[in-house]
Amino acid sequence: MSLIAVIEGMLASNTYIIGQKGGCGAAVDAGADTGEIIKVLDREKIELKYILLTHAHLDHIVSMDRLREKTGARILIHEDDAPLLSDPVNNGAMLFGRKDAFKAPDILVKDGDTLDLGEVVLNIIHTPGHTPGGICILCGDKGLLFTGDTLFKLSVGRTDLGNGNSCQLGISLKKIIKLPDDTVVYPGHGEATTIGYERQRNPYLKTLLL
Repeated sequence: MSLIAVIEGMLASNTYIIGQKGGCGAAVDAGADTGEIIKVLDREKIELKYILLTHAHLDHIVSMDRLREKTGARILIHEDDAPLLSDPVNNGAMLFGRKDAFKAPDILVKDGDTLDLGEVVLNIIHTPGHTPGGICILCGDKGLLFTGDTLFKLSVGRTDLGNGNSCQLGISLKKIIKLPDDTVVYPGHGEATTIGYERQRNPYLKTLLL
């Protein structure tokens, strides 16, 4: 299995490419430059099947339409965040003085859905709080968790943007920190960490565990 982070996005957002070399794969978020993502796909000989959006903020979706056009991949997003794609206010574009509105997704996902990438199975975990339809993506048999802007190394997602909710975020975090300690966390910004490390050292999670 290949896993490559493309850290070329707005606000240094992470786009992850996961899949089987010479087979099919998925992009987790689409904040990096389309050309940079295509380079990774070509190098790894991965045919992009899905573009999984952890949430609908501009720095994670800015390349989604171009990447879909170039690869033919299907875009997936949680049903509660789908309306944000075409709304420059709620997708954050207006914060940057932009008016980006994006096309409709191909597939709406919900909590508990699974996606088959051959030898890799991805599980959708609904984790609202940063946005109403925020998701984490678990590759359980590989011990990997893509958390978008729900959980970062030593931090958590902000809730002071238009559709954020701190109570919901707390519930979502309690859900994912029940995963095994050695689960590797790949966040939407910054470096990778583990559930165990965050449970022990993340000041926001310590408050939840009191």
